[in-house]
Amino acid sequence: MRKPDTELLAANAILYVKKSYVRSNFIAMPTFLFEHIIFGPVKSRRLGVSLGINLLPSDKKWCSFNCIYCECGWTSGGAYLPEGFPARELVRKELEIRLMLMKQNEERLDTITFAGNGEPTIHPSFGEIISDTVALRDRLAPGADIAVLSNGTMLDDPSVFRALEKVDLNILKIDSANPETVRVLNQPHEDFSLERMIGNISRFKGRFVLQTLFVSGTFKGNNIDNTTTEELGAWLQVVERLKPQMVMVYTIARDTPSTGLQKIPAERLRHIARKVRKLGIPVQVSA
Repeated sequence: MRKPDTELLAANAILYVKKSYVRSNFIAMPTFLFEHIIFGPVKSRRLGVSLGINLLPSDKKWCSFNCIYCECGWTSGGAYLPEGFPARELVRKELEIRLMLMKQNEERLDTITFAGNGEPTIHPSFGEIISDTVALRDRLAPGADIAVLSNGTMLDDPSVFRALEKVDLNILKIDSANPETVRVLNQPHEDFSLERMIGNISRFKGRFVLQTLFVSGTFKGNNIDNTTTEELGAWLQVVERLKPQMVMVYTIARDTPSTGLQKIPAERLRHIARKVRKLGIPVQVSA
């Protein structure tokens, strides 16, 4: 195996510990914008030991949603400027260095996860970056899965759709089957269509993981609760229609940009999970 560039490794190690704190063998990340392209590994509730990749700017959140519960805060307005995205080659090089270092140190790695400061699929070179990541994973961490956490808004782009077909865990978000609830909870861009997005997700023919965050509270005078009987009934119909390989049911775990939001109790989440299992679909609950 080619030895990693020691100067680059040293620089990467400095970035790795900045604005974080060490607990046992993992980096425990407080709620903030991720400053660097590669972060972690973190111990994820849903993905095990996960090495994160941030394809967005380090000083702002860029996303096609503006979720009122997002740990990265509010979405920055304005156009996405090309210079705000890290270059494809830089992403590839930093990931290679980190994976080589982890391999040399015999560190455990369950998942390489595209997450970070917003929606990863808006990166103009997202498809090429996924191809690079698959090649690096196969060479340096063959036991690890590649996951993408996405809101599904870019699935009209054929290159994004094809890229998500290549990953092991194509994790797509639907927090509600009610367009009005989505408008309040996720605050998508104006031309967003929930039905169009669901139609695009159906093209994966079940080869994806559905993630839903359940929350209650108030926002700008609106009551929010996507666990009501009406909400769950409509959501379960969508779950049955899409037949994902798994459903991830969870609630807020960190600070949120909007005050007035509450976690959903663990027993309520387990109640929702039981309804999903009756459809014959596996469920993972993170309370």
